Amino acid sequence: MLQMLNRFFLISFLSLSLAGCGIYSFYGTDDSGAKSFSVDMFEVRAPKANPLIGQTFTEDLRDLIQQQSTVQLIEEKAELRFQGSINKYDTQPISVQEGETASQTRLTIGIEVKYENTIEKDKSFEKNFSWYTDYPSDADFLSVEEELIALIVDQLTQDVYNASLGNW
Repeated sequence: MLQMLNRFFLISFLSLSLAGCGIYSFYGTDDSGAKSFSVDMFEVRAPKANPLIGQTFTEDLRDLIQQQSTVQLIEEKAELRFQGSINKYDTQPISVQEGETASQTRLTIGIEVKYENTIEKDKSFEKNFSWYTDYPSDADFLSVEEELIALIVDQLTQDVYNASLGNW
């Protein structure tokens, strides 16, 4: 009798423990019950921008949404839609030292995003996002540009995700 009672408690405990595992998401995604999303190619409108940044941002945003949510990527008639442009790509000297030379330079990238949620229209938005990173002024920009873009795009895609699907 005691052995049967122990089995009952063990099975009950395991059932309750495992039942909670499938429900929780570390990302806190709020997809409004949507099953699909699309990300149109982000246009490059900033005059000095690397011409590949639009494609890089678009692909990284698609990848991030697929990794952190359950919605499926489709090309047309998605329930969640992202589109926009790269509207700022600027380098500026910062940290001016003696002799009026800068020890650091800042790359800033700005994007404009239109997010359309066809299920819960009140969650749709049009917003601007911007992020920057600094690098040594004596570094050759062309040799560090790809790495800087990757750092900034990682942050921008996460910001767009948090504003649209993140439930924070």
